[in-house]
Amino acid sequence: MATVITEGRRSSDWLKEYEHDYSVEEVVIAAGSGVVESGTVLGKVTSTGKYKPVTVGASDGSQTAAGILMNTVNAAADKPAVIVARKAKVVHQGLRYGADVDTAAERAAIHAALGALNPPILVREGA
Repeated sequence: MATVITEGRRSSDWLKEYEHDYSVEEVVIAAGSGVVESGTVLGKVTSTGKYKPVTVGASDGSQTAAGILMNTVNAAADKPAVIVARKAKVVHQGLRYGADVDTAAERAAIHAALGALNPPILVREGA
């Protein structure tokens, strides 16, 4: 009988298509963000240009989706990171959000903001 090997989920399963040199940017994750996991949708703080997890209750610019974190970082202090900033396809089941994003309507608004980037990050359902 053949041996079946089952592979678990990977932290980057949310990312389905992107252009390596064009879609990504190096940014700074704002101090105090803590551990921010791969696939977290980020907003950009207008006054500092730093990024943190998108939250609907923010009023500093980070309430608007501006990219998605590629690799998990611990941002107890400001931390450099790479984000997908444009022209990509992602699967919504693997995306993560700030603590106050908890309804389908809030997630849909965030997905729409990603789709409004130029060129857009398209959020799809399923693999």
